[in-house]
Amino acid sequence: MVAGALFAALVGIGALPIDQVTPAATSTGGASLRAVAESGHLSDLRWPDFSDYVVWLTRFYGPADYAPAWIEAGQPTAQSVAMIALFRAAGKKGLQPEDYDASRWDGRIEALKSGNGDPVRFDVALTVCTMRLVSDLRIGRVNPKHFDFGLSVDQKKYDLARFLRERLLPAPNVSAVLDSVEPPWGGYRRTEAALARYVELAQRDGGEALPSPASPVRPGQGYAGTPLLFRRLTLLGDLPADATPSAEPVYDGALVEAVRRFQRRHGLDDDGRLGPATVQQLNVPLSDRVRQLQLALERWRWLPDEFSAPPIVVNIPDFRLRAVERDDQFALNMRVVVGKAMRTETPVFSKDMTYVVLRPYWNVPPSILRKEIVPAIRRDRDYIAKKGFEVTTNDGKVVTDGVISDDVLARLQAGALSVRQKPGPANALGLVKLIFPNEHNVYLHSTPAPELFARSRRDFSHGCIRVEKPAELAAWVLRNNTGWPLERVQSAMKSGPDDVTVKLVTPVPVFIVYATALAYEDGQVHFYDDLYGYDASLVETLAKGYPYP
Repeated sequence: MVAGALFAALVGIGALPIDQVTPAATSTGGASLRAVAESGHLSDLRWPDFSDYVVWLTRFYGPADYAPAWIEAGQPTAQSVAMIALFRAAGKKGLQPEDYDASRWDGRIEALKSGNGDPVRFDVALTVCTMRLVSDLRIGRVNPKHFDFGLSVDQKKYDLARFLRERLLPAPNVSAVLDSVEPPWGGYRRTEAALARYVELAQRDGGEALPSPASPVRPGQGYAGTPLLFRRLTLLGDLPADATPSAEPVYDGALVEAVRRFQRRHGLDDDGRLGPATVQQLNVPLSDRVRQLQLALERWRWLPDEFSAPPIVVNIPDFRLRAVERDDQFALNMRVVVGKAMRTETPVFSKDMTYVVLRPYWNVPPSILRKEIVPAIRRDRDYIAKKGFEVTTNDGKVVTDGVISDDVLARLQAGALSVRQKPGPANALGLVKLIFPNEHNVYLHSTPAPELFARSRRDFSHGCIRVEKPAELAAWVLRNNTGWPLERVQSAMKSGPDDVTVKLVTPVPVFIVYATALAYEDGQVHFYDDLYGYDASLVETLAKGYPYP
């Protein structure tokens, strides 16, 4: 029996435990392969440093004396040929084929066939590239914790040695095995399809820039860029393929409706006017849109394969909250206000929501107290009373809700006292807050300023997330609690007792995520600005190559 088949058989029947790491290498070939595998470096690779995979290679090769696993009778196995085809197709998954040596395998195979190749180096290269591809599809290339994101991929990690031995080496259909590695969500598959479409569109687009008008072009006005605008919107699908271009350079008719569709897909006010922001988005190279979709796929891989309960997902760049049902459908979909860019960003993380507070107090965070409240009190000693605040001791005892004395101000400045806002319609948290305890002190809440939800860009908060439909959301998270229908939630918010805490019978996972490209079920693809610069950071990190952090 040849080496690769022997390995698979031995491990498959349990003769050699997969976690047995260091058996003696009894042959010259075995010793050579062991030396390469344990070195963590192979100059043949596009990214030679594989030190982060050494432990997996030793567990993979060790149980059978470090004999080649992907070669039989001196030639690549069917499984290795299938893997090489998947390396070449990695671009369809939003990955970079050259990360897996896509262009180098033909030469390596020809060298083996001619007897000039090195089976050891070929085998190790294929193992490293396979492990990289499996890992990249499973949990993404970069650990989200590298960006201080509170998302964990630990529960999704494979024992790569076992996976290759038990799933890939004996697989009659290697491609199907790799498909099973990827996220199971419809949104992920739609993003893959959108990526394929935008790669094709980018190849067809001439890249010519639309002229920027001196002032916004309104429907019915002339615009020199009308022919190019017509072609671009037709290419993108916002304008029907059977639309007829106007003989005159006038911006009107179907073109206006197509611009409105484009504006909605790009996080803009759909006023139908060709202003600077709309023209700027129209001129974004489609290669940039391809990159946004690639990054979105990377971030999909950071999410779990399954949830303990239907989750709430807030995507920061599109200012939206979605409550997801078990069948991957949305129970709720609403606008949100998030933390202000470059000042008080909403963090990316995940925690379980455990309770709801109706008619809450707002306990002013120390940073806001220091930077905003204390200066306001210095200007107006009656500020606390006017705003419905009260000064308390740090254990919650009320000191005053009236004019602030010099002594109280001094204690506030020293951090010896706190400030909270009384419950009611004017409270900064509105009439309900939904708590998923976390180190950031971030939560979901209603707001006394609903007019902000009409804005297309909604980063106005200090980091917490204001929700457009607070009563509906509270009723949804309380749906497993007896006696909390929407009507009772609304009544309790309007006129119930203050500061009532209701513990959830079933905790709700909450994911605060960041994706600037979303593929919807209706086939539309939406793109958003890189609000916090996280796309740029991810691109910079990926450009450095393996080993990724």
